[in-house]
Amino acid sequence: MNSSPASSLAILMDPITHIKPYKDSSLAMLLEAQRRGWVLHYLEQGDLAMRVGEPWARLRPLVVRDDAHDWFGLGDAQWQPLTQMRLILARKDPPLDNEFLYDTQVLQRAADAGVPVINPPQALRDCNEKLYALQFPQCCVPTLVARERAALRAFAAEHGEIVLKPLDGMGGRGIFRSAAHDPNLNVILETLVGDDVRFALAQKFIPAIREGDKRILVIDGEPVPFALARIPQGDEFRGNLAAGGHGVGVPLSARDRWIVSQVAPDLRRRGLLFVGLDVIGDWLTEINITSPTCMRELDIQYGLNIAATLFDAIERKLA
Repeated sequence: MNSSPASSLAILMDPITHIKPYKDSSLAMLLEAQRRGWVLHYLEQGDLAMRVGEPWARLRPLVVRDDAHDWFGLGDAQWQPLTQMRLILARKDPPLDNEFLYDTQVLQRAADAGVPVINPPQALRDCNEKLYALQFPQCCVPTLVARERAALRAFAAEHGEIVLKPLDGMGGRGIFRSAAHDPNLNVILETLVGDDVRFALAQKFIPAIREGDKRILVIDGEPVPFALARIPQGDEFRGNLAAGGHGVGVPLSARDRWIVSQVAPDLRRRGLLFVGLDVIGDWLTEINITSPTCMRELDIQYGLNIAATLFDAIERKLA
């Protein structure tokens, strides 16, 4: 199926068969794009290639439905030049491993040929979701990124309770809460850094996690006026929805808006059109750029259509 380049959209995502349609932000975007007349094409990570230096993809025509039991239909796959697309949405979940890195290099060829990619491949490579937040130290609690177990133990001794994370995780996976006196600290460090060969991030524990890990969605530098506070349940300290957190909508605070104001100029400079900031209490902890979510939860709680706001911004830039 070859459609008009003026209306052709390709989305690179994880298997659409495995999403939870009632909460999936990629589906929300696709539903809005389809409503506006975009012709949708679907690809997964294994569907990209380079042919004689040009980016190609094995694309399948896609139709989406807002139905919890029957949310998509796919046509037959066909190899096509990515340059036939008018827009590419890059929505592959972390980790940003070698295969993800190669994907961004293929997508970069499409971007260089004039096809907008959201978010841009260069930014996907440059902006690790944990490390990028540290470019705004005025917004962050004390944090150390190191490979050496001794340095991480010293950080725990200095700051008391800490949180330890790998740099390539998502959904709360691989996150530990610990302290200098924790008998498990050494084994946690061995799990994360091995024999001092892998980076780990240590962050001073923020007690305000009890009130939720807020996801603030930012579209072209402007925040959605409500955040989703992902509140830990029971004895769990992680608020991530994937770790069992309960999502409650909250209006942005003055501090939240200040954090956005600190980050937004760099987001715009990098062409990062859709971003999710993670904020606990008064502190920025992560900047999610690969596949930010929480659109649908906020839409339901506040009667919004965040995907429409995003496509308004996209179509302004395409005009």
